[in-house]
Order: sequence, then structure tokens, then C-alpha cells
Amino acid sequence: MRSSSYPVLPARALRGLVVLALTAGVATTAPAAHAGPAPSAPASARTTAAAEAAKPYMGWSSWSMQSSKYPGLNPDGDYSYLTEANVLKQTDALAAKLKKYGYDHVNIDAGWWMDKTWKTGFDQYGRQTPDPVRFPHGMKSVADHIHSKGLKAGIYLPVGLEKGAYGDGKVPIWNAPGCTTADVVYSDLRTTNGWDNAYKLDFGNPCAQKYIDSQAQQFADWGYDFLKLDGVGPGSFKSGDNYDNVPDVAAWQKAIATAGRPIHLELSWSLDIGHAADWKQYSNGWRIDTDVECYCNTLVTWENSVNDRWDDAPAWSRKAGPGGWNDLDAIDVGNGEMDGLTKAERQSYMTLWAINKSPLFTGDDITKLDSYGVSLLTNKEVIAVDQNDSPVARPVTPVGDQQVWGTKNSDGSYTVALFNLGDAPASVTADWAAFGFTGNASVRDLWNKSNLGTHKNRITEALPAHGSRLFTVKPGGSALTTTSYEAEATANTLSGSASVAGCDACSGGKKVGNLYTGGKLRINDVTVKKDGIYTVEVAYVSGDPRSVTVLSNGGNGTSLKFPSTGDWGTAETVSVQLALKAGSNSVTFDSGSGYAPDIDRIVVPQSV
Repeated sequence: MRSSSYPVLPARALRGLVVLALTAGVATTAPAAHAGPAPSAPASARTTAAAEAAKPYMGWSSWSMQSSKYPGLNPDGDYSYLTEANVLKQTDALAAKLKKYGYDHVNIDAGWWMDKTWKTGFDQYGRQTPDPVRFPHGMKSVADHIHSKGLKAGIYLPVGLEKGAYGDGKVPIWNAPGCTTADVVYSDLRTTNGWDNAYKLDFGNPCAQKYIDSQAQQFADWGYDFLKLDGVGPGSFKSGDNYDNVPDVAAWQKAIATAGRPIHLELSWSLDIGHAADWKQYSNGWRIDTDVECYCNTLVTWENSVNDRWDDAPAWSRKAGPGGWNDLDAIDVGNGEMDGLTKAERQSYMTLWAINKSPLFTGDDITKLDSYGVSLLTNKEVIAVDQNDSPVARPVTPVGDQQVWGTKNSDGSYTVALFNLGDAPASVTADWAAFGFTGNASVRDLWNKSNLGTHKNRITEALPAHGSRLFTVKPGGSALTTTSYEAEATANTLSGSASVAGCDACSGGKKVGNLYTGGKLRINDVTVKKDGIYTVEVAYVSGDPRSVTVLSNGGNGTSLKFPSTGDWGTAETVSVQLALKAGSNSVTFDSGSGYAPDIDRIVVPQSV
């Protein structure tokens, strides 16, 4: 049966509607109450899920081309690109060009059960059924072709019971005698998901789980290996009980575990970090941000939301790992004209995704990759950064126009990325002291596949606007000798609103918070042996990105933005450059007119 059509708004349409309330000191976010019990998944389901995403997945997705107004991509109307013929064409191109580098997923996005006017189609059990014009041979045939190329097949659904599937509540549920669509949703037909185009499932009634079971079984029978579940909340710019889809995600994990086929479960879009533990428990990946696509005459633009990820990714850095990954969305770097980006922007885009261990899936037309795009997508050393067992990288400097990110690898080396996000060329320096060592280090340039020899104490590179470099750095010197100074020490000076608070994540079990509207922390008696510019590590806690002015000895300070630590119970570090004189110094953190991060301690090298 077919429903009346309804508009499917792109995620981009809701960007910018979120207002964050900033509070001083410790902030908390209370999770919304689950609307119905979350089904408990067996331990075997969680084990299978972890095995399914031991590393971030790689592949291709249809949405970037579906959503673009690039000439010729959607000749039959918006989002009309999605057809069986186009999916098979991209499948063959992926197998021929990118499969040997690890790209092995072909993911079909929204629209496969809709005609080109977005009228939806469902079977006699309220399950989505492929549109016969878009997919004349059905979804199983497409999956079979994808598998024949040694690839994995992915498919898409919005969360909830789509309104068009309700059928006055009389539609029976497959393999669930006595259950109808009236039983699977709340009697008041409350809506859910990022577009409110579905009714919220009531998991207080076992029929709701049966409905999810029926959908999962259908995908398993068709041969799909991957499901993108979209519009999931809390998140997707929605909050409150109606949009708490944690029970839905848990139900999907449970259903997949009994469907007889491993299926990777990916959640979208812009998920609430306050529920990161739920996403990790029940799924294999989660989008951390809104759509990367611009819904314009290219696939993306730099200013659209590609560059937003530098601000948004740090909060999630400790949430990812084997079994579940932070998804930064598609890497549209394969064709400069179609992507709408400069070469420098394309390299920076791919660099950020790799160091964050995001899934690497392109939305480009693989049949039309340019030579530079191929060089980006197939650089084995960069792909290895994404796929190896090192932790997700974080900024090691404040997050201004020039940034340094890094992480320590299992072999003792470091992955180090330099970024110039400014609109003009600029030099960026990575100081080895920010990574805890000093002296010489050998440097490997991953993008240029060349050894740069030995660099003492630091490396500086001139970067174009929006440019980047990516290195492997192997220390050859010694560990840095440092002295720590706790923020809460009684010798320090607190003024304005500043106060000492408990902090389980902090080095001394305490921190200084409430640094807002003039609140200041001055750390006294910071001693060094000689004058110089020191790389001072600052340990801090901040549930959102916050700026603070940092100065030494009462001089002119600089306002620096510290990236989010993800929540108010996690401490992270960044390094700042401060001029210190031989003997005793003071280091001040001044909130100015805004709200500053909470400060745990500073760590000062004993020599420059």
C-alpha cells in the first residue's frame, strides 16, 4: 500500500536552531526519561556488535549526490539520483578503483521506498518496500550484485513507525499474531524523529519489538550488512521524551542479534553527546554533527559545515573505540569541481576525518574521481591513521585559526596534524613539549610519503589558507622534565566568582571553577631557571568550548578557546606558549566578560 506523500526535510534545514545555555563551573545535562523500557540486549548481541565495527568502516554512500544541485546529478527532480542503475554503477566503480584500499561498503540512503515525488510505499505488514521505478529488481537483487563484487550492502530507515505505514492502526505485524500498528505506537499518536514524520514506538507493548524484528528480518533476508537509522534523538536538533529514541536503538540491536545476519547499526544525525554511553552500548557508530552536504550546486562547501567539525569533534574524542565510532559524515574529496573545495581544503578534510578515526565513506561520483581525489582517497599511510589502534586524536593547542592535533601510537610514535583554518596563509608549529618529550625526533610526511629527517624540539610549516600537514613523529630525545602546579593550591589567588570544587577526574581531586564574568585564577610561585618561552600544559574541564585569557606575570594576555572535554566530568589538556622569567612567576586565567573552562593544574617544563 502507498501513503500520501510528505516532505522529507534535509538535516541541513534545521542547522543553527540550537541554543546552548552556558553556566559557570560544573554543568550537567539530565538525560530525558525513556518513553518505555529499553529492551535489554543479550551479551552475545553486544559481542557481535563490537566485532562488526572493530575498525571504522569505509565505502560509498548515495546521499551526497542525491542531495546536490550539481548539474546533471538529479535530472528528474530533487533527490532523484537514487536509482538501482546508479547504485550498481557506483558499486562497480568502487570495486574497481577503491576496494583494494579498504572501501567495501555501498550504502543506499533515503528514498529507496519512495517514488520521485517522495510518496512512500509499504508492504502488507507496514514495512518499507522498494519503489518499483527506482529499484525495478528489488533490494535483494541490488544486495546480491554488491556482494558479487566482494562488497557489503547498506540500507537506510528513519526511526519510528512512519505515518504512512500506520493504516488506521489496522495493519498486522509480520510474525506477530494479534499485533497491529495500533499496538506498536502510543494511542495519542505522538510523533518522533528529526522530522516528526513517524509515530513514536511504545516499547511497553511487546508488539513494538516485534515490528522492529520484522524490519530487521527483512533486511537480513535481503542480504544487507549495514543499516543507517536516521533522525535519532535525543539529538537531531530535538529533545524531550517524544524524541528519546534510545529504546528504539536498543530494540534494533536486539532484533539484529536474532535476524541471522550481522548488520552494522549506524545512527544519524547530530546525536546528543549526553547519551554517548547509550549509543556506544547499542550501536556501531553515531553521527556527531549535522550533514556535511551543502544542498547547493556542489556536494559540500568549506563554510557550510566541513569546517564546523574542528570545533565539534573534540568533545567526542574519548567516546569512540572498537565496536563504535564517531561519524563525521561523508568525505567528499574525490572531485574538486563537484565537491566545491580547493585542494588544500580537500586534504584538510580528509586529514581531520582520518585522525578522528571517522568512518571513511565518500559521497563522490566514483566514476569521475580526479587524479588528486584518487591520491587523497588511496593514500595508504593516511588510511592507516584512521584504521590503526591508536586513540582518536585531540587538539594539543587551543582551537583558533592555527591548530595542532595529535595522538600517541602504540609503537611510541605520535600522529601529529597541523591545520591553518584561517583565510590567509600562515605558519603552524608543533612543539614536541606539547607531546611530553624534548630534543630530536624523526618526521615522516604522510601525504607526500617522504621522510623529512630530524627536527629538534619542534616542526614549523607554512600552510595555505585552510591547509594542513600530517606527520608521524618518532621521538629520539628524552622525556620532558616538568613541575606541576595545582589550581586549588592555597598559595594561589582566586578573585571574583572563582572557587575551588571537587573533581574526580582532576589530578588532586579538585579544580578551580566558577570562572565567569571577571572571575580569575592566579597560580603563584611558578619557578623556572631561565628566561624563555615555555610550552605550558593546562589541564582543564569544560563541557563545551570556552575561551579564557591566559597571561604570565601580569602582562598582556591572549584569549584562547579551549575545546570541549565532552562533559563536566572529564579532564583534558592543551598547551599554551608563555613567556616566563628566571625565578618566580605567576600564571593567570581570566574569564573576562564570558565563561571560562574550569582549571585543574598547569605543568611547566623545567627548561625551554
